[in-house]
Amino acid sequence: MAHERSPLAQAVGNYLASRPRVTRWVEWLAGRRYRLAVFPDRPVPVVVVAYRYRDPARAEQVARAIEQDWAEAPPRCRESYEEILARAPGLIVVQLRRRNVCGCLGHRHVIVKEAPFAEPHDAFGGAAVGEMDIAFDRVESWLALPLMDTALDTQFIAGSRLREFHEQRLRFRLLSILLHETHHMVAPQAPEEAVRERSLAFYREALANYVESARASLSFTIDRSFSRLGKE
Repeated sequence: MAHERSPLAQAVGNYLASRPRVTRWVEWLAGRRYRLAVFPDRPVPVVVVAYRYRDPARAEQVARAIEQDWAEAPPRCRESYEEILARAPGLIVVQLRRRNVCGCLGHRHVIVKEAPFAEPHDAFGGAAVGEMDIAFDRVESWLALPLMDTALDTQFIAGSRLREFHEQRLRFRLLSILLHETHHMVAPQAPEEAVRERSLAFYREALANYVESARASLSFTIDRSFSRLGKE
């Protein structure tokens, strides 16, 4: 769990739970929910996924991308964001939306607007707070690398492995957008082209690595099936 790996996550979780009951009830009635997530190889940044009551599954996908899929990306992919994550705000709020009116995948926010994090608090331990939004449904329909995305689809037969591939691809997309906007937080003057190139390279290499591993696993399963068939 995120709380076990990060003192800051633990402090933020306690802060959210210990606010005045009226504040928490108003927030709950308004449909606002929070899910904390931490990268498995570092205690910060702590990511707070802020979402609507009807979107817990979407929030869980973002959290899983951070907590699990980050570790499954090739080392060179993670190393490309080492300095960026080291310099990132200790607390990153992700306002999870279904769509943005402008049609964008996400934005870095200059000002933190999410109410519980808009003002400094002792629970944050002096950690800086950054904020972004991610449009989940827009990311889901986005072809990050059209030729690659389409070609990889054909490598999985219809069924559970195809669904698994689509879910994994979505989480890598979400993770690449999160890293992209975090890069903007750390280096707001960096050219968009350079920021995009890095995040797309992460997505491309992480997805290719997953496909290679999945294909090897699928081949192994098929080989074993044929081996058993020959012995029967």
